[in-house]
Amino acid sequence: MLRIGTACGSGLGSSFMVQMNIESILSELGVTGVEVEHYDLGGADPSAADIWIVGRDLEDSAGHLGDVRVLNSIIDMDELKELVTKICEEKGLI
Repeated sequence: MLRIGTACGSGLGSSFMVQMNIESILSELGVTGVEVEHYDLGGADPSAADIWIVGRDLEDSAGHLGDVRVLNSIIDMDELKELVTKICEEKGLI
């Protein structure tokens, strides 16, 4: 089971939106066995996810989480789809 965490400053709106978009992309790709959760950066535990996806604004403060992937724009679905596809390929899910 691959666990993807999304994080934003407050843990509410933007990370939840990215979580829903990731779930939509995974469904579109036909990928199963991936759990996606959203967190606020302050309360995010590195062990809660295998891969973290954050916006460029949090790049410097999210390093402690481990494997962090950075989005230039959290609302760019093409960029997110490219990233999620790459992660799934890396992990042998597609």
